[in-house]
Amino acid sequence: MDWYEEDVSAAVTERMSCSYEPKTVFYGSSSIRLWTTLYDDFEDYKPVNLGFGGSTLAACVWFFDRIVAPIRNPKTFILYAGDNDLGDGRHPEEVLIFFREFMIKLRETFPQTIFYYISIKPSISRMEILKEIIQTNKLIEEDIYKRTERDFYVNVFDRMIGKDGKPLASLFEADGLHLNSDGYSVWKQIVLNECLLKAKVH
Repeated sequence: MDWYEEDVSAAVTERMSCSYEPKTVFYGSSSIRLWTTLYDDFEDYKPVNLGFGGSTLAACVWFFDRIVAPIRNPKTFILYAGDNDLGDGRHPEEVLIFFREFMIKLRETFPQTIFYYISIKPSISRMEILKEIIQTNKLIEEDIYKRTERDFYVNVFDRMIGKDGKPLASLFEADGLHLNSDGYSVWKQIVLNECLLKAKVH
């Protein structure tokens, strides 16, 4: 796990430098870390961006105590991870195991926090594992809805795929993996409407 050290240290610094006690935690891979408008997009929800590049679900578990656990009772926790697990050659069933391990860690630390899992996105650069992405999303969605009423699955996949079954190129950077500003606009709309505004109502 040493190769994560620079990004993990940056995430810890980000948490420690936050001028308020965060109420909405964003955690996961570079799709979170590179969300440069996140603080403006979710200003009303006291967010903190604790993404770290290249992270897998296993890494999210490994570094959880160091990066996230010191936060006191966040209201909402939003995770994006699993993308890199599949990119590293893991099978959907393995990713599900890592997800379950993450949920154990999360609930040990934050038993009352509302949790949202952002589905694995369809990436242009990972078209060869699109079937695995779909299968993993299905397994995790099914697992989430066997859990408590505080756990939710957030489907960004369907909004990012065209009628031809391919990822929408207009939402990605030139590398075909990371989101551009239009991609993050889609995510912002979904997270606000399906997560934060819904949670505020309840």
